[in-house]
Amino acid sequence: MGITQELDSTESISQEVIFPPGDLYSDEPPLETELHLRQIILLLSCLEWLWRDRNDFYAAGNLTIYYSPHQSKSEKFRGPDFFVVLGTERKTRKSWVLWEEDGKYPNVIVEILSDSTANTDKGLKKELYQNTFRTLDYFWFDPYTLEFAGFHLVDGVYQPLQANELGHLWSHQLGLYLGIEQGFLRFFTAEGQLVPSPEEAAEQANQKAARLAAKLRELNIDPDSI
Repeated sequence: MGITQELDSTESISQEVIFPPGDLYSDEPPLETELHLRQIILLLSCLEWLWRDRNDFYAAGNLTIYYSPHQSKSEKFRGPDFFVVLGTERKTRKSWVLWEEDGKYPNVIVEILSDSTANTDKGLKKELYQNTFRTLDYFWFDPYTLEFAGFHLVDGVYQPLQANELGHLWSHQLGLYLGIEQGFLRFFTAEGQLVPSPEEAAEQANQKAARLAAKLRELNIDPDSI
């Protein structure tokens, strides 16, 4: 969507647009709890591990999105807890500055609820992501109560996603399910397999290697000699 489409009806673009420095830092407050931080890191690390061979996306957590049609840092900014932008360069950024990113808004947003943010996440932010960002997949999750919901944008309006038999919700944009596993929101493949974190993947590889070594020893083969 073009940036000019985000103008409010009472706003107009000045004939001379001033281009401020684009190297803007994120302006987000500290996270509410350690559990919020762990949840965001888990989502980020799992997706980046799964897509480790891809260079066409950007994922971040607790990072400011600047989306002012006047290209101003002082107005129209918001910081989702976790978001993914598809079809963009995978590189480190200090913030997501819309006017430097071809006007791209997030394809997927996840908000981690808390007592102080739940009403905003379910109300104001949901309306913003629906009407302005046009983010196709929006989820929220409470790490304490385990409340979990998801929405997909259909004809400009968020429609609730229906859970499968495992209670997982499908992200059309990611091609993955999101669901709760041991108290955390996790990604699952289309086949229902848990997407591991890098640490979990390494542990799985070590266990597989240990089983293989044990099998070789049963056959009187020294695995260290192979």
